[in-house]
Amino acid sequence: MPRKKTLSLRPFKKNLALYLFILPMLVYIAIFNYAPLYGLQIAFKDFVAILGISGSPWVGLKHFRRFLDSPLFWSLLRNTLVLSLYQLIVSFPIPIVLALVLNYTPSQRLKKLTQTATYAPHFISTVVMVGMLFIFFDPSGGLGTLIMKQLGLGDFNLLTEPGAFRHLYVWSGIWQNVGWSSIIYIATLSNSSPELHEAAIVDGASKLQRIFYIDIPVLMPTAIILLILNCGNVMNLGFEKVFLMQTSPNLSVSEVISTYVYKIGLQGQQYSYAAAIGLFNNIINFIVLLFVNQVAAKTTQNSLW
Repeated sequence: MPRKKTLSLRPFKKNLALYLFILPMLVYIAIFNYAPLYGLQIAFKDFVAILGISGSPWVGLKHFRRFLDSPLFWSLLRNTLVLSLYQLIVSFPIPIVLALVLNYTPSQRLKKLTQTATYAPHFISTVVMVGMLFIFFDPSGGLGTLIMKQLGLGDFNLLTEPGAFRHLYVWSGIWQNVGWSSIIYIATLSNSSPELHEAAIVDGASKLQRIFYIDIPVLMPTAIILLILNCGNVMNLGFEKVFLMQTSPNLSVSEVISTYVYKIGLQGQQYSYAAAIGLFNNIINFIVLLFVNQVAAKTTQNSLW
């Protein structure tokens, strides 16, 4: 008779210290990521604070239908997608380019100086960042406004121009985060085989050829994984920065789903409606993530699973 396999605690005891290190993070994730899922049911209820979540009456898909039938639906969806895709298309390749440039910089002093200069803005808070934008483009004497006047671009308040909002949002974000985002690509390039580069140099390959045939294939798996993750957040824009940059004149292009949820949920106290919109937003993100992951798996053999 074959012996029945019994569960051994020996591996657990052997790695007890490692499990203890992981425990605080597991507790954090359980409390802040999984426990709040209980409250998602208010998206299907008419939430009444006195009755609580469990005592509030069920209404099914009422709040979802209300959002889809809202005259603001298409405007919010368009603003969110346009701003998010603009940010993704522009901000995704620039850290890769910066990492490649730094990788081929011959002067170590210049390389370190560039890294410090590009990393530093990442540590500026969003509130301070938006405050800098308002000061820089102050219509009464901001440096950016004076430069535009000298270049003959006109005398206007850039922060209240609807057409300028998306450009300011995206390019200020690139300036703030491009250095930090390039770190993972610089680390990936450090794993590139020196022997391949030496062989390419002996064969007379230029730097551009080495980038295309050695470095980019090394970067591709990491870049694809990060692209999939970014596509999975295509509907999630940084609420804080968008909200702080909003002005009455640019509201037609700056009102996105995340800011609308804040105004409806916290300011308007329509908790069930706001929860339904937030859940709808996350469902779209999940569908996009599955789709992009599937396409990446079939075309590049690199995917999350």
